Amino acid sequence: MSKSKTTSKKETVSLVPDDANAPRPRLHKLIIKNFRTIGQSPVEVDLDDIVVLVGANNAGKSSILRAYGVAMSTGSTAGKLILDDFPNSIVKPSALPEIEIHTIISENKPGERWIKHLENGEMLIREKWIWNSPNENPKRCGFDVQSGDWSDEVPWGAPNVANAYRPRPHRIDAFESPEKQATAITGLLSGIIKDRLKSIKSADNDTDQTDYELLIENITKFQNTVSSSIQEEVKEIEDSITEYLKKVFHNYTIELDAKPEANIDKTYSPFKEDPDLYMGPSGGYMSKVSMQGSGARRTLLWTALKYVVESEKEKSERPHVLLLDEPEICLHPTAIREARKVLYGLPETKNWQVMVTTHSPIFIDLSYDNTTIIRVDRNSNDEVRSTTLYRPQNAKLSDDDKENLKLLNMCDPYFHEFFFGGKIVVVEGDTEYTAFSWLKMEFPDEYQDIHVIRARGKNTIPSVAKILNQFTASYAILHDTDNPKNKNGDRNPAWTMNGNILNSANMGVNIVACKENFEVAIFEQDVSKDKPYNVLTKIKSNEYMTKIKQLLDSLLDCNKTPPNNCIRRNEIEDLLRAEEQNLNTTH
Repeated sequence: MSKSKTTSKKETVSLVPDDANAPRPRLHKLIIKNFRTIGQSPVEVDLDDIVVLVGANNAGKSSILRAYGVAMSTGSTAGKLILDDFPNSIVKPSALPEIEIHTIISENKPGERWIKHLENGEMLIREKWIWNSPNENPKRCGFDVQSGDWSDEVPWGAPNVANAYRPRPHRIDAFESPEKQATAITGLLSGIIKDRLKSIKSADNDTDQTDYELLIENITKFQNTVSSSIQEEVKEIEDSITEYLKKVFHNYTIELDAKPEANIDKTYSPFKEDPDLYMGPSGGYMSKVSMQGSGARRTLLWTALKYVVESEKEKSERPHVLLLDEPEICLHPTAIREARKVLYGLPETKNWQVMVTTHSPIFIDLSYDNTTIIRVDRNSNDEVRSTTLYRPQNAKLSDDDKENLKLLNMCDPYFHEFFFGGKIVVVEGDTEYTAFSWLKMEFPDEYQDIHVIRARGKNTIPSVAKILNQFTASYAILHDTDNPKNKNGDRNPAWTMNGNILNSANMGVNIVACKENFEVAIFEQDVSKDKPYNVLTKIKSNEYMTKIKQLLDSLLDCNKTPPNNCIRRNEIEDLLRAEEQNLNTTH
């Protein structure tokens, strides 16, 4: 069990485990229904260290981000919904907003009735918030695993205690005002400093408590003393005002709520209430961050986050989750890549989870083991739905796969565009990519929903297939067969890759191979240099354009016949078997 500290009957929770290797609490799943654009059909979001939400505008991504923040803010104005947060701005008893949160813990268990024990020794806690009307706090429920049903009782008790076991949300909206963006940055930095000061212990402090704990204890004692001493004064004020009030409003009385602040942390802050942050050239004029341009403010946000990553030597009391809308807005492409690096580095501190929405494929990097990709869209009934496109534990990428993906990210920042939807065709290199891109330009109505993935090498195709297998079987692969032997008469490694491609793709995947290579199959001649330029000059001929169009159509529809010298999966298998038999006979 982790250490628990008590001060004057007020329990403050420490999440620093006795075992430094014990995992911190983390979010495991969000289930949302009847909230803003999300309707009666629940939207489920499986959480990871990094969760990237992709999808069209107005698909519901921002609603998912807000859901966790609003549940964690219960007890304050931020935790109360407005009418627009209810579906169609209507309060309907049969369709009340619900947010369910699953939290994983390893210590500080709240009681066996709330715990689902997992195989790895961790524990799962389920809680749900239901809003009956706008501008009111929600009803919080806990899932009782012993009865198998929801209970009006809750794990951990009071919200301020329970919230300590869940990551603290930091929400950054896409189009916040300059003032709010500045507040987000200063809040992030000052919050970390506040966490750190709680561990300060001066040289003359010979107690078991930190200076901050002693301070809070003394504030609590003072509060209790004040509360006791002013009761007579409070009663006198109430009686005097009530006497005059009754002359106007018969039988009315007043009660003055002069109870001490329950959240002791609110009673003391080492900083002024609204700290300012200034920015400007060294030796020049420094202006408030809120006065800077959007790009500068966003860049400063990443700078602040990078500081958190690099300087957080000790874990703070409570884990964090960053909820970030469209981090690419107003950033230069180079800054986008740097921002991606910063975000993916945050979980390395073991104290952060990150959930972002994005319209930029540059922001996705699958070479990490901690990234889940979720597409948010609407079905035919205009209901918001979520589809998990990628989870690293399901893909089972090898070290070579990860290296391939890292290189693809470097060479083609738009490689991950296929996550955003469309029919997918994987090609081996620049020549095929150029040919099909030309067709997309010439026949926009016919091929507007086609996404061509350039694998930039035959060896990379199996790595790409492992990703695509997770969320779709309706993609196609085009590759060269190459020759069984190289110019020296030795076995050609590129020929071996034919079998690897077949084995990596699901059986429903449409695979077509060009005998020897694309240029020989389509143009009946080998091209050693300037391949993309060469295909552009030849494709303008009706003969070649017809063949290339036939090839693309055969990739999009397995019922259509590919051109001569292009073969399908079963013919590729026959070709490989024949060569294997030939090799065995020779030996």
